[in-house]
Amino acid sequence: MKIEKEINQKVFKDEFIKAQINLMFTASWMDQQINKALKNFQISWQQFNILRILRGMHPDPATVKLLTERMIDKMSNASRLVEKLKQKDLVYRVECPQDRRKVNVGITDKGLELVEEASRVIETRVRQSFDSLSELEAAQLNELLDKLRD
Repeated sequence: MKIEKEINQKVFKDEFIKAQINLMFTASWMDQQINKALKNFQISWQQFNILRILRGMHPDPATVKLLTERMIDKMSNASRLVEKLKQKDLVYRVECPQDRRKVNVGITDKGLELVEEASRVIETRVRQSFDSLSELEAAQLNELLDKLRD
């Protein structure tokens, strides 16, 4: 559906403003889709992001600083997210004996199982969201988004 109809706006100042609003609206829409898919797992997409990073590093742990650097949402509080995941037995924390400020975080077996199952659900949801695009169009979209950030 066109952005004009989605937000009930007939005219935009120019195509750049329209593209910015369209991008922000679409990102929010994608967040909603992912959050719906993760609801059954009782985790947020930011927590899911932490689990995916840790799965990629497994069996090695990661520092909270590294998690923060690699997270998609740079505004998230990685320490708080790790604590919530720890309470659910999805991750473990180990203080570094040489530097008590440094904390290593690893993913538990329960966390690995959850992130695997959640990933399958998310990937299915994403594929459905992108059904209207060809693989070439998805590649072009990736190029344009990368170009926008350059």
